[in-house]
Parts: sequence; C-alpha cells; structure tokens
Amino acid sequence: MIPRVRASLAAAGFGADTKMDAFSLLDLSPIPEGKTARDAILNTVSLAQAADDAGYKRYWLAEHHNMPGIASAATSLVIAQVAAATKTIRVGAGGIMLPNHAPLVIAEQFGTLATLYPDRIDLGLGRAPGSDMATARALRRHMAPEDSFPQDVQELMGYLADGDDSAPVRAIPGQGMNVPVWILGSSMYGAQLAAYLGLPYAFASHFAPDLLEEALYAYRSTFQPSAVLDKPHAMLAAGVCVAPTKEEADFLRSSQILAFARLRTGKPGPLPKPVQDVASMIPAQVMQSVNHALLVSATGTPQVVHSRLEEIIKRYKPDEIMVTGMIHDHASRVRSFQLAADVLKDLVKP
Repeated sequence: MIPRVRASLAAAGFGADTKMDAFSLLDLSPIPEGKTARDAILNTVSLAQAADDAGYKRYWLAEHHNMPGIASAATSLVIAQVAAATKTIRVGAGGIMLPNHAPLVIAEQFGTLATLYPDRIDLGLGRAPGSDMATARALRRHMAPEDSFPQDVQELMGYLADGDDSAPVRAIPGQGMNVPVWILGSSMYGAQLAAYLGLPYAFASHFAPDLLEEALYAYRSTFQPSAVLDKPHAMLAAGVCVAPTKEEADFLRSSQILAFARLRTGKPGPLPKPVQDVASMIPAQVMQSVNHALLVSATGTPQVVHSRLEEIIKRYKPDEIMVTGMIHDHASRVRSFQLAADVLKDLVKP
C-alpha cells in the first residue's frame, strides 16, 4: 500500500480495533478429482452443517459457469439445499453475477428463499460474468453493450423493498422481503458503488489481493449512510488450510495450488488430488503468479494460522472475515474449517 493511503487510513481513524465482529465461510462446492457433482453438493451440505455447529455467521456459495471443478452454477438451488439442512447460519450468494440475469428473476429467487428461510438469506452481487465470454453469451443470449450494473442493483433492491401493490411489475415472492444485499468486488469499482449505495462490501482478496487496501479505504472514506446501513461494513476473504501439522497442511493445500495453476494455464478441471512436492509440478513463473494470487491466506497448524490471520486482521481491519479453501478429502476439509473456527473465535470481539 502506498504511504499516502496508509497515512490517510490512520488519519481517518480506520483500524482502531484489532478484532472483528464475525467470521464466515465461502464454499465453491468443488468437485474432487474422481468424484461427481452430486458428491460435491452433498459435501457442501455436510460442510455447511459443520459450519453451523462451529459458529460461522454466514455460508456463501458462488456462481461460476462452465467450470468442470465447481458444482454451484445453479447457486440459488444449492443455497436452498444448504438452508434446508442447517439451523441458524445465514446462507447466501457470494455471489450472484448480476449481468447474467434479469434483476426480477433474482428478486423472485431470493424472495422465495427468504420466504422459506426468514432472516437467514444474504444476496451478494458481482459485476463479473463468472465465466468466459462464450459462456456469458450462452447465458444471456442478448448482451447489452453498456454496463448497467449499478442500475440493475437498484432495480433488484427495488423489487425486494416494501413496494406499491399497484406497481406494474412486482417480485412475488420478493416484495417486502428486504433481503440484505452486498456488493462484491476485487477492484475500486465495487468499493465505490457499495459506498455510494450505503451497502456492505466484500472484497475477493482470496484470489485478487492487489487492490485490497485501496478499495477498503475508498469504501470507508466515501461511504454514505443508507436506510439499510448507517456505517461501513467491510468483509475480506482469506484462504485457510489448517491441520495438526505443517506437513499435512501443506500437503492438503497442494490441491488448491494445482487447481489455480491449471486454471491460469487454461486447463481447468476437477479439484486435483494432493501431492507431496507441488512446486515441482508447476512452472516457476506460474507458481509465482499463483502464490501472489493466494497471498491473503493462512496455512499450517492452528497456532501458525492464528498468527497469520491476526496479522491480516490488524493490517486490513475488516469488520468480518470470510474464509475459504478447497481440500480434496472431505473429512480433512471439514476438520480444517472446524480448526479455523476455533482460531477465529479468539479473533472476534467479545
């Protein structure tokens, strides 16, 4: 971060707290190598139940299309499965890629979810397509040349707000449900829009860390209070992989490193099985790129992960942190997030 921005953060009073308000979990519903999409969704439901018991506040799923290693393309359907199988944890989208959809359709889907699971549904909205351009065209058929994301967000929020029963178009279910809307992003654009609309903001630092500090500063310093939020609420995402020993954590983490490397070289696929010497399987320049993308992460024993997450929280001062991580073996993945929850509880305000 450039000194001017860091100094501005301090002058603005950001970062007085060294602990956060809550911790949450992002699941991409990975399809492990040798398994099926059904296995992945069943694993997601199982992990969500464990997260519910472990004290996570939210369980979010992400919209990705034409990805052979991700099973959450029909995001609202997977959210429904998770919400039905859990008790109190908030379940939502992290996020819905709104350019792929008509705002009314998303309002109806999430209005239905909020009707079935009152006060437990979140709606995170992203501006990226979540796919390649050929897939984006297949999703949308008729692609508008202009960027209408801000208008689409406000249209969607209008459908979910307390509305006029005589309005020519209404979301039913949806109207009056006031599902909490978040803006997601990995650039300055989302930060500025979230601040302008007075909405909570989540930064995708688990794979795109470069503008994290600048985006948080822009969001906090230009935030305009709204009917839904009187002060900024910022969440960052961080990768975690926790195991009893460093060696096991590094071994389990190798699956995600391999998956990222294959994605960046145009060879996406199911989540690879872990390997002992992952660096030897990836070209040096690709490994450097992957390590940079996964910079905001913590891998190792609970003690090491505690130290690293504490460092992240002290530096960026999030109100909330959302952890994520793809591990091939389901039992090891559940254990990793359970151990992470024990660490994160110590980093939450009393």
